[in-house]
Amino acid sequence: MFRSLSVALALVLTPAPSPPADATGPVEDLVLPVEDIIGEVESLDGTESESKQGRQVTVAVTSDVLFALDKWQLTAKARERLGKVAEKVRAEGAGGVVKIEGHTDDQGTDSYNVTLSQRRAQAVEGEMRKLLASGATLQAQGYGESRPKLPNLVDNKPVEKNRAKNRRVEIVFTAKQ
Repeated sequence: MFRSLSVALALVLTPAPSPPADATGPVEDLVLPVEDIIGEVESLDGTESESKQGRQVTVAVTSDVLFALDKWQLTAKARERLGKVAEKVRAEGAGGVVKIEGHTDDQGTDSYNVTLSQRRAQAVEGEMRKLLASGATLQAQGYGESRPKLPNLVDNKPVEKNRAKNRRVEIVFTAKQ
């Protein structure tokens, strides 16, 4: 025990060697990329989330809340949920274009998913048009499975919780400053 203590003390008390007098070199700045930090708030049941990047706000509602399986007609529950989203857009929005983006999971063919996501985005657009002031400009776009929020497969195994979050419609608007 005393031996290791004396070695430790010797290491701590020994001064560091100084560099040679003729040792010079350029000092370079470290420049590292800074990724945007995007905070996301999710509802307790996981069916809705909100994220903000700069002034852009994205409210995502899972398709399981808005539509029946493989359908694009809004449910009564969907109309209630979209009413709350419309209130948020009216209260916090700076005007301009409100984008309605439809997304699916990886089940089915690409062409089927693009069509389904487009029809779902258009259904939400129609409801939001009724709920928002007449001056709102809305754009609907379906992306199918091309923009997953989470990986549908992990280690080549399907993850149903991820797939459920990928089946969503996002309402994107610009917030007031």
